[in-house]
Amino acid sequence: MHFLDQAKIFIRSGQGGPGAVSFRREKFIEYGGPDGGNGGKGGDIVFEAVEGLNTLIDFRYTQHFKAQRGSGGAGSNRTGPGGRDLVIKVPIGTQVLSDDKEHVLADFTEAGSRVFLRGGDGGRGNMSYKSATNRAPRQHGTGWPGEEMWVWLRLKLLADAGLVGLPNAGKSTFINAVTNAKAKVGDYPFTTVRPQLGVVSHRMREFVIADIPGLIEGAADGAGIGDRFLGHIERCRVLLHLVDAHGDDPVAAYHTVRTELENYGAGLAEKPEIIALNKADLLDEELTEALTAELAEASGAEVLPLSGATGIGLDAVLDRLIEVIAPPAPEQPDDIDEEGWSPL
Repeated sequence: MHFLDQAKIFIRSGQGGPGAVSFRREKFIEYGGPDGGNGGKGGDIVFEAVEGLNTLIDFRYTQHFKAQRGSGGAGSNRTGPGGRDLVIKVPIGTQVLSDDKEHVLADFTEAGSRVFLRGGDGGRGNMSYKSATNRAPRQHGTGWPGEEMWVWLRLKLLADAGLVGLPNAGKSTFINAVTNAKAKVGDYPFTTVRPQLGVVSHRMREFVIADIPGLIEGAADGAGIGDRFLGHIERCRVLLHLVDAHGDDPVAAYHTVRTELENYGAGLAEKPEIIALNKADLLDEELTEALTAELAEASGAEVLPLSGATGIGLDAVLDRLIEVIAPPAPEQPDDIDEEGWSPL
């Protein structure tokens, strides 16, 4: 399945149906009077966030969505049927933005639905225009128009932890080692071209991790569409920053990614961060310790040696992630009974 994380669509709710112009015609009733019914209400546009969807690819091929209009009223004071609502299914994590992308109109962080554009009300039939001075009205309402607008749909993945790093830092190898994601792995930059999600099971706990394509300098300003990739980790509770131990300058690589997180904003630079020196299996123990100490001094945080390919340090990294994502509940004192009472 192809991955698409944003799409522009046109939506329009249904127009209300016209009211009827009708007069009662029955045998032995000389002056039946008006009996035209009202028109039916137009259908609503409804967005519904559902489980099981993880892409907006369907909106690449269909961009126009129009709800059904209401039917016209009829004689005998019969109201016309309302138009059917149009339900647009989107993945959980989808945002609905205005045409200029300046305003978030809806944010679906959990399954559910929301009426977005209300259908127009039906027009009044001539029955409703009857008065003491207008006994045989022939006017009627044509029905209120529906609402219409262009909107952007933007998908932001829902994950507990997000993987960040320069291209070829070993993120795909890591996510394959700890999940069943089956991300593509290659010995060239930008092997990952779309975000990946995987579920980690570790020490009787589960959490979701997101692997985004590698970031480059200027990503926060759109270089390599990095701004779109960074949007997928806005909802993560912790970032796992992988630094290539076999790269030319691991410290510079770390600062490059940190700069992009700070420039992007949205609180990414303030999120808890776990740093791992990846591909440690390619270095000897002495050099690994030296690089770990150098990176720890530059970042001001603990650095864990790691190898996604051989499994070195995997448990330690996952343990740290769980500490941030799902810390253990505080232990109850021994002298508190089952009902929560403690002796004086």
